[in-house]
Amino acid sequence: MSEHSNHEPVPRWCSCDVPDDEHVEHIEHVGGVGPLGSSSGSGLTRRNVLIGASAAGALAAAGWAGPAAAAPAGRGGKSVTITIMGTSDLHTNVVNWDYYKDATYSDSAGNAVGLSRVASVVKQIRADRGADRTLLFDAGDTIQGTPLGFYYATVEPVTETGAIHPMAAQMNALDYDAVALGNHEFNYGLEFLDNWIRQMDAPVLAANAVFAKTKVPRFRPYAIKTIKVKGRKPIRVGVLGLTNPGVVIWDKANVEGKVEVLDLVATAKRWVPIMRAQGVDIVVVSAHSGDSGTSSYSGDLPNENAAALVAEQVPGIDAILFGHAHREVPERFVTNVKTGAQVVMSEPKNWGQRLSVFDLALEFDRGRWKVTSSSAHLVNTNTVVDDPEFVGIVRAQHDAVVAYMNSPVATSTTEMLAAESCWKDTAILDYVNEVQTATVAAAVAGTPEASLPIVSIAAPFNRAARFPAGSVTIKDVAGLYIYDNTLMASVLTGKQIREYLEFSAEYYKQVAPDAPVDPAAWTNAPTPRAASTPDYNYDQFSGVEYTVDISKPVGQRISPLTYGGAAVADDQQFLVAVNNYRQSGGGGFPHIATAPVVYNAQVAIREAIVAYASEQGTIDPATFHVENWRLVRNGVPVF
Repeated sequence: MSEHSNHEPVPRWCSCDVPDDEHVEHIEHVGGVGPLGSSSGSGLTRRNVLIGASAAGALAAAGWAGPAAAAPAGRGGKSVTITIMGTSDLHTNVVNWDYYKDATYSDSAGNAVGLSRVASVVKQIRADRGADRTLLFDAGDTIQGTPLGFYYATVEPVTETGAIHPMAAQMNALDYDAVALGNHEFNYGLEFLDNWIRQMDAPVLAANAVFAKTKVPRFRPYAIKTIKVKGRKPIRVGVLGLTNPGVVIWDKANVEGKVEVLDLVATAKRWVPIMRAQGVDIVVVSAHSGDSGTSSYSGDLPNENAAALVAEQVPGIDAILFGHAHREVPERFVTNVKTGAQVVMSEPKNWGQRLSVFDLALEFDRGRWKVTSSSAHLVNTNTVVDDPEFVGIVRAQHDAVVAYMNSPVATSTTEMLAAESCWKDTAILDYVNEVQTATVAAAVAGTPEASLPIVSIAAPFNRAARFPAGSVTIKDVAGLYIYDNTLMASVLTGKQIREYLEFSAEYYKQVAPDAPVDPAAWTNAPTPRAASTPDYNYDQFSGVEYTVDISKPVGQRISPLTYGGAAVADDQQFLVAVNNYRQSGGGGFPHIATAPVVYNAQVAIREAIVAYASEQGTIDPATFHVENWRLVRNGVPVF
């Protein structure tokens, strides 16, 4: 998912199957170059892992039908049911652990996270269904998302140490059959991504990610898996991988001039017939794309959430595993407009909280297998516990990250909370702006831009963020700045900043001047672009003074903008410290994506905060916290 949810943070073939030689030759010819031809104090207690517990019993209690649901042999071996399991948006959750809280993961719904938890469910389903009639796919966003992913990409990068990435280690052990690329796979650059792909046993797919200015896939477009059920003709299952077009916005710095991402529907129309020509019986699409048909961005870029459009417009698809939206979609049927066929779809929620399970009933007719009926449902991974084998695979890496996260960086003179940052100017968010401003000021010293006033943009990523009074750790900093953004600086005019702030103020619902004060109910307003505006899309400026009048209509909420007590002129220029996600167009804010870039040293903002705090030694709000904006109604302050 793009940044990313509301209130939230040539590959070798799978060893369990040998590819058809003609398929390998075809893919090598199509891909041409790049990875297609390459080689290749944790708190985890005994009660958190599967030790003699009955996964089968837990699944049965959760409604899993088990082996009885499999189709009978019948009709002289001409019918069979196969099961396809799917994950998506794992985001480097390997065990059921919250690195920001330094504790077992928990939420109000009782969910569990992590691939170790998924492994318990997958193993049981394979035992029930028969490993010879099951496949396991993933729909992307795998190698980024927790401090574990950040650590092994930047602090102790596996590209330098030669270590196996923890996600590769676990996915290989679980015998994934194919994995699609998500947009977050590109966060750490193509070199890092290629290294991870080389470590993966399963084919890693993205048919619509092509070499810039070509239609040649940079990554493997599809794979074919052969299921051999005793007493049945072999069943050939083709899986097409599709990634998200938003990559070219969200990771512009990593892909510009190197990779472009084509429309999902057009790409599927190109490759599904090729897969059918290769003799596949079943076509599955693994797409890192939601099913809403909408996009969080504007312009000519292809649709962000096009999974249902693929089902509707591309003939020949039997099932679609999709992700990106971090939603829970147990089963959805979409009718293909050309053939009238029903395409079954499922999204398994994020972080390993659910596993999608597709059951496809097949009949052998006229020399090939055909789907006669299909269904999908989700299995909640909180019905089991972590598989000890999979915990063991990553234990040392997990422990290293826990130790790193608990390293102290500075001392805070007082407790600072982010709980009210969505409606008040808070010290903890001002600290982000303090670091960004200081970093940019040092970088432009001695340049012509040094004469420009510097302002900074930050958003409330995590309402639970907290700096305690006393020792502040890397964990605390990571909880405040949960995304792997880098710092940039661009030039905006006073008029552009005003329009930017008006856009940001759409985050609030319109509230009557005399309505009861209930700020939590005023945030996350719907817009023409989204059903709800996430917290990370409420940008706040430091360095200029303004009010946000939420009693006014959208577009009329920002008071006269001032700088140093004087009104800001429309043509007055400012140097704006901003993160790369926003500068590249993430969130669709006006002007910033086309503004001249003055600074882009690829400094990670989280690391900049750690370095600044370590150098200063003390975090004292009295030295940086300025209440330069506030909410008002009809000009009267709310607080």
